[in-house]
Amino acid sequence: MALHITGDTAADTLLTENPLALLVGMLLDQQVAMETAFAGPEKIRERIGSVDAATIAGYDPEAFTEAFKESPAVHRFPGSMAGRVQALCQALVDEWGGDAAALWTQGDPDGPTVLKRLRALPGFGEQKAKIFLALLGKQYGFTGDGWREASAPYGEEGSFRSVADIVSPESLTKVREHKKAMKAAAKAS
Repeated sequence: MALHITGDTAADTLLTENPLALLVGMLLDQQVAMETAFAGPEKIRERIGSVDAATIAGYDPEAFTEAFKESPAVHRFPGSMAGRVQALCQALVDEWGGDAAALWTQGDPDGPTVLKRLRALPGFGEQKAKIFLALLGKQYGFTGDGWREASAPYGEEGSFRSVADIVSPESLTKVREHKKAMKAAAKAS
C-alpha cells in the first residue's frame, strides 16, 4: 500500500508510513487544496523534526505556530490550524497513548465504531470523519465490518468524491470535477 495524494514523494511516503501524518493531513484539509493539506505533515516534519503526537502536543505553541508560518506556510490559516493540530495530538496522547492508528486498530473495531472515534476528535465533524473512514477502507487496509456503510457516501466503490478516491493524477482530476459540480449545484439551488 502506498498513498499518492500530494504529488510529492516525500510527503506521500510520510502519509503512507505514519498514521498520525495521515490524520493531520485530513485535519488540515479545509479551505486549501487537498495536495496542500496532505503535504502539511511533511512540512511539519521538516520544521520540527518529527510527526509524533507527544512531540507535537508538547511543543511550545508559539514556536509551533511559527513553524506553520514559515514559507511556504503549512496552511493559509497558520495560527488556528497549528492550534488545531496540537489539540488533536493532545487528544491522541490523552485518549490513545499517542497512537493515531489505535483509532482503527485497538479492539478490532467495526466501521461505525471507528467513525464514532473519529468524530470524537477535535476538528473532526461528521463529514471529515466519514471521508477519513473511507480513506482508511479504500487505501489504508482497514477492513472493519460496515466501514463502507458508515462512511457513506464516501465509501461507495468506484466513486470520485474525496481524497479517499485519489490514487493517481487521473483520479485527482475526477475528484476535482466532482467537487466543482457539487459546488455549482449548491450555488444554483
